[in-house]
Amino acid sequence: MSAIEIRPLSEAELEIGLFRSFNRYQKVTRCYRKVNGSWILKDIPFIEDWGQEEYAYLTRCLKNTVKTGGTVLGAFEKETLVGFASLENEFFGTGSKYLQLSSLHVSYEKRGMGIGRQLLALIADHAKNCGAEKLYISAHSSEETQHFYRSLGCVEAEEYNEKLTAEEPFDCQLEYTL
Repeated sequence: MSAIEIRPLSEAELEIGLFRSFNRYQKVTRCYRKVNGSWILKDIPFIEDWGQEEYAYLTRCLKNTVKTGGTVLGAFEKETLVGFASLENEFFGTGSKYLQLSSLHVSYEKRGMGIGRQLLALIADHAKNCGAEKLYISAHSSEETQHFYRSLGCVEAEEYNEKLTAEEPFDCQLEYTL
């Protein structure tokens, strides 16, 4: 694997063409669901594979993140985007201790190489420098995604962000202490 360069992305760079080689494929077989107050794994097979519409929406969201004072980091191998993460700029929760990690994705063929861990570490450092105590993560409920976040020390959020929970009711609401 070539060296990975991680750097902030400007609003101008956040065009759909940036994602032309990015592969947001995931074969999901099991997902976590909260049943009677406990998280259990259920067989919920599906394929997630983003197309032009999803990348166009993503581009609009990431542009808005930068426009509103948030941060978007891109991980590049040579000139190719292989991962990205975004941090929103709006504090929330009791004592305004949370900042939201709104996205963290690594291209399919580059997963398991530590790129996601690097992105999370850099975003966490940035959030801490901004005064946050915790990252809030509304994360995909797939077994693999949850294993990734929990292996880094994420736990179920003490406080749920009702807006994010309503937008993605099957996501697991996590936090990461900075």
